[in-house]
Amino acid sequence: MSVFKRKSKPMNSNSRKLIAKANPKSPVSEQYRTIRTNIQFSSVDQEYRSIMVTSGGPGEGKSTTAANLAIVFAQQGKTVLLVDADMRKPTVHYTFNFPNTTGLTNVLTRQIELKEAVKDSGVDKLHILSSGPIPPNPAELLSSRAMEQFFVDAYEEYDLILFDTPPVLVVTDAQIMANQCQGSILVVSSGKTEMEPAKKAKSLLEATNGKLLGTVLNNKKSTETDYYYYYGK
Repeated sequence: MSVFKRKSKPMNSNSRKLIAKANPKSPVSEQYRTIRTNIQFSSVDQEYRSIMVTSGGPGEGKSTTAANLAIVFAQQGKTVLLVDADMRKPTVHYTFNFPNTTGLTNVLTRQIELKEAVKDSGVDKLHILSSGPIPPNPAELLSSRAMEQFFVDAYEEYDLILFDTPPVLVVTDAQIMANQCQGSILVVSSGKTEMEPAKKAKSLLEATNGKLLGTVLNNKKSTETDYYYYYGK
């Protein structure tokens, strides 16, 4: 699948990141919907209700991909929870302009209930759960019994839970989440991600209990036009 983006008037950084919200009729937004459709086609027997988005290394576009996928699923009418499970370098609260005083860490340490911790995204049917305060033990929290209960509670409230996780080659958090989620998506960046790290990231995700749904190639600039292409398979 491909996403292409024409040069246009400057937008603020959040508008660029949340293109599916700021300009839902744009070619880029249409291609996020194509990714959504491909995900749905890949679940022939059972609909995926938990999906994590990761990358091999930092700065490859995983958080932007997760946010826009969450938006297009919500625009389809599904109740969606976007969770910032990157408790080392969280960014979702910046993208949606939220404070990060409470979030996932508070829920997992039983300081607050899930319903109290989520925030309205400004997109109908989409709620956001930021990371909360950065804990000293992210991997332990993600693999805890509290995380198992989190899934139980979230499945009762939402049709789909999307997780933005740390890069899979940097820390073990993404592998832990891939074992708990029904599907995973790997984001790689053209001109930045090298082949061997990409293969290693793919292998790590394929070795988990979850299913690798596909790979999104980010920031691929065409040589003939001013378009930017993003692919997933």
